[in-house]
Order: sequence, then C-alpha cells, then structure tokens
Amino acid sequence: MYVERPPTADLAGRLACVWRQVSEADATQLVVPDACVDLIWGPEGLFVAGPDTGPMPTPMASGDTFVGIRFRPGAVGDFFGVPLQELRDQRVRVSDLPSLRDQPVRVSDLPSLRDQPDGLAELTSLHDQPVGVFALSSLRDQRVSASDPPSLRDQPIRLADLPSLHSADVAPTGRLDAMLAAVRERLAREVPADPAGAAIAGALRMGRSVGEVAWDLGFSERQLHRRSLVTFGYAPKILQRIVRFQRALTLARAGVPLAEVAVTAGYADQAHLSHDVKRLSGVSMRHLVSPAG
Repeated sequence: MYVERPPTADLAGRLACVWRQVSEADATQLVVPDACVDLIWGPEGLFVAGPDTGPMPTPMASGDTFVGIRFRPGAVGDFFGVPLQELRDQRVRVSDLPSLRDQPVRVSDLPSLRDQPDGLAELTSLHDQPVGVFALSSLRDQRVSASDPPSLRDQPIRLADLPSLHSADVAPTGRLDAMLAAVRERLAREVPADPAGAAIAGALRMGRSVGEVAWDLGFSERQLHRRSLVTFGYAPKILQRIVRFQRALTLARAGVPLAEVAVTAGYADQAHLSHDVKRLSGVSMRHLVSPAG
C-alpha cells in the first residue's frame, strides 16, 4: 500500500509530497527516475535516495514500512550538505552525511511522540550515546508533554539517532513528524534552492531543447550545464530525458493512447518513446501503467 499527501503550505515550495509505503508481501518495488530526491526512514534507518538516472529495483519484505519526504526537482539546494551529483544513483545513510546527521530535532516538535503514555521509554537504546546536549538516560521512563518544563521538552535529539528509537515500534506518523521537524529546522537555516530550478525543469518538461532553455533564461549552454549539475545532480540532457519520461508516464496513466503520448510529450515517434521508457525504467510503458498485467 502506497499513500502520499501534499506537504504543508510552509514547505510546499520545496517539497513535492510526503509519503508512506507498507509492503503487503515479499516483493521488489521498481523505483524509476523522477528528478526528485527523497529523505526516507525504512527498516534499515534513515537514508537519502539521490537523483536516479535509471531503474532502481528495491527488495521489500512483507510488513516493511517506509515513510519519505520528497523534494521537488531542483528544490534541494544544499540541504544534504554534499553536491547532488555525489548522490546520483545512490542510497546514502543519513549517518554518512555530517551536516544532516547532526540536525537537531526537539521532542516538543514531535506531536505524535511527545504525548504518548509510554513517553520516552523507547529511548533506552540510546543510553550513554552523545545525543544533543543531554544524557538520554535522564529521560528514560518519563512522559514528555507540551506542558513540561522547557529544559526537558526542548532538548535536541540528532536526526541520525532517531532510528535508534526502536524504529519498529515508532508509528509511521511519529517517524514522519521527526523528519519534517528536522527538514523545517534545516530549511529555516538558509539553504536556498536555485531560483531558476523550477523554470529549467518546467521548460524541458514541455519539450524545449537544451539550447532553447539556455537562451530563454539568459545562460550559455555551458552555464546551464553547470547549473543543472548543481541543482538536479545531472546534466540538462539527462534531466530533459527524465522529465519528459515522467510527463509521458502521467499521460499514459491517465489513459492517453501511447501514440498520442509520444507526440504530446515531445518524442519523435512512439518508437522513440518506447526506447526511452525502457532505458529509464527497464520495462515497457504498459508494464509501468499496469504492473500486474
């Protein structure tokens, strides 16, 4: 089961959606390129799914739960503290990203965790680890609510340490609250995105050539290439291929005939569409639209 919902208004400029997926059987989930970057909490902890250029089959066991925050194409900026091209086609643990793993999250920012009857008993697994500015052993077995003293409810927990809260026992809503709190805090610390990012992706999605997009935005093609690497993690030609593919996939899922999809999405013909779809996803468009077929 996969469910996504839009972000809150204050994050809508940077995030495409937040989502949750629970695997109902042992299976392999096919992840295809979408020019987005996701922060994900899964069975193995917190990790970043970088910008993909090809299919990423992901094994999932029955009952596995994933929650994620998806950044809009071009809206990541320096959020992860490393050049996006270094995350391309990678799945990187948050603990391996110093500027992100130390991002503080306050208990008072986690409404789904702070008022639970069991309180912070789950924090026993972090006993004696340096988390924020306090020893978590002092909080064990205590309930933290919004009315508690600031010295207790406002202590920070590192984002990278959150999965140690016995993640199997923390509800998906609690995981998402923690992630959103960290994202909100980090974005408030001035990690701007390229203001031209949305325009670049939008123009390429609508069929403009790389040269035309550069001209329209007042860049040389070399400048656009450099900007695209920083903003999206790959060159404009690859970005063009991916956003065009995503537009075609949206049209096909809406029931548009494939010949019409090819023309509308900017492909030379249906054979060109089929070639690009197979190259980016490893399967046919019909399989993407109806996986069980």
